Amino acid sequence: MQGRSRSIHLSVHIHKDPAAMAERAAHILAAACEEAVAERGVFKIALSGGQTPIPLFRLLVASDWADRLPWDKMTFFWVDERCVGPEHPESNYGLARRELLGQVPATHFFRMRGEADPVEAAVKYEQQIRHDFNLGPQELPRFDFMLLGMGEDGHTGSIFPNSPALAEKKRLVIDQYVPERKADRLTLTLPVINNARCCMFLVTGAEKHDVLSRALNLLAEPTLPAQMVRPGIGDLIWVVDEAAATGK
Repeated sequence: MQGRSRSIHLSVHIHKDPAAMAERAAHILAAACEEAVAERGVFKIALSGGQTPIPLFRLLVASDWADRLPWDKMTFFWVDERCVGPEHPESNYGLARRELLGQVPATHFFRMRGEADPVEAAVKYEQQIRHDFNLGPQELPRFDFMLLGMGEDGHTGSIFPNSPALAEKKRLVIDQYVPERKADRLTLTLPVINNARCCMFLVTGAEKHDVLSRALNLLAEPTLPAQMVRPGIGDLIWVVDEAAATGK
């Protein structure tokens, strides 16, 4: 993790299984947190949902890890959210609360209001981010850490292939109807994600091998949403299991 004096740095970590992935991811997250707190007094992280980060969440609440992290200096946001209430089983916030935040002394977190009108919820979340980061009208937030996943179609956050969200340049948060899921979603936009100091993908499963190979090809013209995650000045880290890496 370096300052703003250099461009994107890509690293790929391949591990046997999700448990080993979680261990590596925890070390990467803790190092980023330590650096952020030392330099700025706070660690601002955006979480993703789905099943892939659960081993990491469960590792972080174990006593040896929970005691290492300065939870009172960590501020949690969300990369995206399903338009459901926080008690709904598909809520990304609900998942993080059950598996992580409800079991550690974290007190600073700002969830996307999935139960609200999607248009209004997107506007209010952007206002929350602008307030917390003290942004001017044209400024982007610089998150310390983005925890990301990738679907079999190459989507990340709730930015899907061929979505109008791919062309969004000005807004920080958007609402959109996702035909593939027949549901409304809220998501941070690519300019926000790509302004982070570190973006870390967690990817598991042989079914992700082909799309992972495409996403990791930074020399090709990006066509997949995950392939378009290229931090302008920051680290791009992929932590994957052997099944995703080999397709076996």
